[in-house]
Amino acid sequence: MRTVKEVKVKDYILDGKKIYIQSMLNKRSDDIEGSVDQAVELEKAGCDIVRAAIPNMEAIKLIPAIKDKVNIPLVADIHFDYKLALEAIAAGADKVRINPGNIGKRENRKITMLSYFIIAIFICNQLTVR
Repeated sequence: MRTVKEVKVKDYILDGKKIYIQSMLNKRSDDIEGSVDQAVELEKAGCDIVRAAIPNMEAIKLIPAIKDKVNIPLVADIHFDYKLALEAIAAGADKVRINPGNIGKRENRKITMLSYFIIAIFICNQLTVR
């Protein structure tokens, strides 16, 4: 049997013992209304967790807009800029998902990731690294 690290997402404990339905929004991040509507529809359809791409600072507006309309956890999917992860946490994302392979310049990646880990752990324990 493989070892699974428990990950908490809002009220859910993802530990491999239960399957949670997760879906990624496929609306453009600048389409706030469309993204919110899609998140609402996913929740109605039985989705347990919704993910939204946060490609830039403007997209941070998605987080409170979606959180105001759904009760399921919202995961902010972050690429390329660790500052987006910090802003997503501040905006109320239930979990932040990052890919450390594409955050920052190669020579600064270790320092950037270490800083991010420390900040995320102290702020709200909302870090998931792929």
